[in-house]
Amino acid sequence: MTVDDLRLSQIPAVKAGMLIRRPPGEVFQAFADPAVTTRFWFTKSTGAMRPGAVLRWEWEMFGVGTEVRVLEVEEDRRIRFTWGEENPTTVEFRFVPWREDATYVQVTESGISGSGDEVVARIADATGGFYQVLCAAKALLEHGAILNVVLDHVPPDGLAL
Repeated sequence: MTVDDLRLSQIPAVKAGMLIRRPPGEVFQAFADPAVTTRFWFTKSTGAMRPGAVLRWEWEMFGVGTEVRVLEVEEDRRIRFTWGEENPTTVEFRFVPWREDATYVQVTESGISGSGDEVVARIADATGGFYQVLCAAKALLEHGAILNVVLDHVPPDGLAL
């Protein structure tokens, strides 16, 4: 197979999912309320996930941030937003109840653009990133543990790879 053989009919969406053994309301709030979300994902937010909100999320340890525009919020069921100043994409978190005390969180990100190589790199990075976030949320909500996976996925200064 050569690069010329790699043709897509459409750009795929990023998809990640994880069962979190906590009720949907609790899991939803963990992603809607920055007081909780900052314990496992970004370090700073200008507000909660409310329909129509324009927020700023920051990852202070990396010196980066992004604008977030909240499109839709269905309490305990769904959060949909766009993020990124240049080439924004759309992200949807769905919170699907399972039995009495668990929630399957499904994340989809769509609208990724760029060259073929750029799209593949962004999809790979985003897929890994969302799985890190879901694992960190699971650890916090199920066990009260803070994993620091967002911080620790980047090699520390001075580490030779």
